Amino acid sequence: MRVVIEQTAGDVAVWAARFVADLVRKTPACVLGLATGGTPLGTYQELIRLHRDEGLDFARVTTFNLDEYVGVPEDHPQSYRYFMQENLFRHVNLIAEKTHVPDGLTLDFEAGCERYEEMIRAAGGIDLQILGIGSDGHIAFNEPGSSLGSRTRVKTLTGETIRDNARFFGSEDQVPRLAITMGVGTILESRRCLLLATGPAKAAAVRSALEGPVTAQVTASALQLHRDVIVVLDEEAGSWLTRREYYAEVEQAQRLLEAGQLCELGISKR
Repeated sequence: MRVVIEQTAGDVAVWAARFVADLVRKTPACVLGLATGGTPLGTYQELIRLHRDEGLDFARVTTFNLDEYVGVPEDHPQSYRYFMQENLFRHVNLIAEKTHVPDGLTLDFEAGCERYEEMIRAAGGIDLQILGIGSDGHIAFNEPGSSLGSRTRVKTLTGETIRDNARFFGSEDQVPRLAITMGVGTILESRRCLLLATGPAKAAAVRSALEGPVTAQVTASALQLHRDVIVVLDEEAGSWLTRREYYAEVEQAQRLLEAGQLCELGISKR
């Protein structure tokens, strides 16, 4: 697990967007897993800028979103399809038919969730999954206690998640109680995961996910089992980590390797 600690939330957004852009340039037909919420918003804004100012081309990219509220239509201002449309899709040249968000209006939940899994498989799997983390350590809507082998399914939201999301709906009473979400097992099948976290409210969850035990009570901790995870934090989100100095040393070595500065690492060139 690679841990990158940047100074500010803005720096996190720029770092993440450049990482995504590098994948899109190298693999134009890549499959991106996308997240909603405040944390990835800056990354999407930077990707839009890269498309507008530097010609970043999304024409062959396929996307799959992590989750969607049950019972909320696509044109509802708080639906995740609407969020993605307003904050990324309509600003870049993604093909609409290649953007996928779970169907929150399906009444046959089992069939709808299996269909979503099949679409991911048919696309060849997710190359890069962008993730945020809840204040209780959950990823997507895999609330504490979710199976670490779970697949796309309907989940009941916890009181904490409902309270966290009430600001978007105006009151807790207006927040949907159910959501369709990719499972932890589905997420772990992505070839690479990019976890973003910013702000002091995420510091405890980040420490539990990165340095605590792997447990269903903190579903983000399952990322410790993934072979290729990059965690990008601002100073506040990383403030509770006990091994910060080591992560910084590892990142410095990584950058020297990428720059080919082997002598700086004590490796002689022959």
